[in-house]
Amino acid sequence: MLGVDEVTGLGLDSRPNFVLIMVDDLGIGDVGCYGNHTIRTPNIDRLALEGVKLSQHIAAAPLCTPSRAAFLTGRYALRSGLASSGRVPVLLFLAGSGGLPPTETTFAKRLQKQGYTTGLVGKWHLGVNCVSRGDHCHHPNQHGFHYFYGLPFTLFNNSYLDCSPLLGRVCLLVSQVVCSGSGCVSYGGVFGFLVQVCLRALGLLSVSVGLLVALTCLTAGGVAVWYVPFRFLQTWNCIVMRNQEVVEQPLVMETLAERMLNEAQHFISRNAHQPFLLFFSLAHVHTPLFNSPAFAGKSRHGVYGDNVEEMDWIIGQVTETVDSLGLANNTMMYFTSDHGGHIEDPQRGGWNGIYKGGKAMGGWEGGIRVPGIFRWPGRLPAGRVVDQPTSLMDLYPTLRHLAQDTEADRPLDGHDLMPLLEGRSRRSEHQFMLHYCGSYLHAVRWQPPDCDSVFKVHYVTPVFSPAGTGGCSDQEFCSCYGDQVTSHDPPLVYDLLHDPTESRPLSPANERRFAEVLRRVDEAVAVHRGTLPGGHLTEGTLNEGPPWLQPCCGTFPFCGCQDNSRPPG
Repeated sequence: MLGVDEVTGLGLDSRPNFVLIMVDDLGIGDVGCYGNHTIRTPNIDRLALEGVKLSQHIAAAPLCTPSRAAFLTGRYALRSGLASSGRVPVLLFLAGSGGLPPTETTFAKRLQKQGYTTGLVGKWHLGVNCVSRGDHCHHPNQHGFHYFYGLPFTLFNNSYLDCSPLLGRVCLLVSQVVCSGSGCVSYGGVFGFLVQVCLRALGLLSVSVGLLVALTCLTAGGVAVWYVPFRFLQTWNCIVMRNQEVVEQPLVMETLAERMLNEAQHFISRNAHQPFLLFFSLAHVHTPLFNSPAFAGKSRHGVYGDNVEEMDWIIGQVTETVDSLGLANNTMMYFTSDHGGHIEDPQRGGWNGIYKGGKAMGGWEGGIRVPGIFRWPGRLPAGRVVDQPTSLMDLYPTLRHLAQDTEADRPLDGHDLMPLLEGRSRRSEHQFMLHYCGSYLHAVRWQPPDCDSVFKVHYVTPVFSPAGTGGCSDQEFCSCYGDQVTSHDPPLVYDLLHDPTESRPLSPANERRFAEVLRRVDEAVAVHRGTLPGGHLTEGTLNEGPPWLQPCCGTFPFCGCQDNSRPPG
């Protein structure tokens, strides 16, 4: 057992611990230290005061599944087969066979090989099974996490699924998922069958009784196939797992936040004497929103503000756990969001600050610019602000470096952040960043090596609906392709240094480097595509799979259990 100095937190093994905190759908403008003066986030603000704040921290995708894949692997999601051309390029239900490939490498796998104890508490949303229920090929335990407690899927409250007690609308899911291909049971088919029954009853059509019985059975079966999966969507998808066991189905929202906090604190406590990695992936502030009595009605921004302030309190509790165990000086803490806030969601009221757009918008800053804070007392300078392009993908190489992992690796899209964080370098290694929406390249940013400007080139932008609203409220979120986007030729170009709101497009008349920007970005895109197998992205099939892949406690499809378990001692 490794010893720990109670004062400094420095054990016999000098490699640091890591507590990585990611929240869900938080807007950068929802946090006090990023400009919000009405929602109280004292604990996140404290992390920034005691550490380093990144002001240009960029998610690799504007949606959960691809952003989290890039975060864990240090590579754009398209390299892992998690870039989809579908209407919604995320995992939509747990019975899908898609997910993070078993052959992919995560920072948890790398640290596990270095002797770290690794744990994930909270949201996963990167798949579970491949071929059969129980193969767990995409499960966190197969991707480097010794311990998992939380949501293998996500919270949902929209057209697809509702994890709150009342099921939400499922029309879009019906049309997109179930009614794809020849397996769709259409209203037209049912209507046609009913017409035949009526015509026979009126003597206007000669149809044998046997045929009608057969058609009745076929139609009833088809309707059952159409209806049953959606009747059980909440039960099947809104679940809690401990490692590979389903311990709650459906999940109980009222106690989920408290249980996940307890799990995170217990993981830190029981591993305080050895190097550990905790990825604490909160369910806040994705809808459906929590309604915890201790925070209900306390903020100035309704239920959403209450949830942000509860999330901040949870982060404070985790920080207190680290500090009270004497681990602060040997623990790097990190705080971020997986992408920008969902501005179309009527429950939310999330704010992306001055930045245009939001969740699901691949190019606009509001969908991809997120908070990024590191705290490591004694190693990182307190109160430092880094105003350079950085990425969620940078965590992978940073953790590898600090864990003293020197083994060969595949090409990465992220870079070690320590030179920037410690002040040994003033410029980011990211000269170019590519901004995908699903499998579609929407924009690219370029920071020339000879100036501080950051040019953003937009090839494609979403069509806002209603027009002029800055979002896509008519369809809940913006699409990545088709008639719901505008292709620009020549592309739109902005200088984020002087125009962070992306409201004043450049032209040859007002920017002398306009042609150079387009040329250099096009060259960078060509080089990037040359690094993909065969020069093409690997597009995954995220949402295909039979319903029997669904994780279940009990007898499928009649699943159900309550979580009476406790964290390991």
